[in-house]
Amino acid sequence: MLDHLEIRTRRLADCVGFYRQVLEPAGYSLVVDGPKKGFGSGGRLDFWIVEGDPSADVHYAFVTDDRAAVDRAYAMAGDHGGVQERAPAVLPQIHPYYYAGFAHDPDGRLVEFVSHTEA
Repeated sequence: MLDHLEIRTRRLADCVGFYRQVLEPAGYSLVVDGPKKGFGSGGRLDFWIVEGDPSADVHYAFVTDDRAAVDRAYAMAGDHGGVQERAPAVLPQIHPYYYAGFAHDPDGRLVEFVSHTEA
C-alpha cells in the first residue's frame, strides 16, 4: 500500500485500463472516475492518474497480501498493455521474504508488485 501517488499520462484510457486489471489482485479498484482517476483499497484512495506529461523515471511498488497476488498482478501486466520486466522472485538481498515482480506500465514507468510474507 502507498500513502498516495499521482502519475501523469498522455494515454489516460490505456493507463486506466492497465491499472484496473493489474491492481485487482492487490485489492484495488477504480473509485473516482472524474478528470482525475482515483484507485483505492480498504476505504483509502492512494493512487491517482491524471492527463499530463509523464516521467519514465518513476519506480513505485504496490504491496499485496501474498505471493500468489504478486504472480497474478505480474501476469496481468503483460496482458493489459504493460511490459513484463523481471518475473516474480525472492530478493534475499532486501530481506528473506521479499517477493517481487516488475513490469512497465503503458508509459514506461517501473511498477513493482511485492509481498513481504513467507511462502
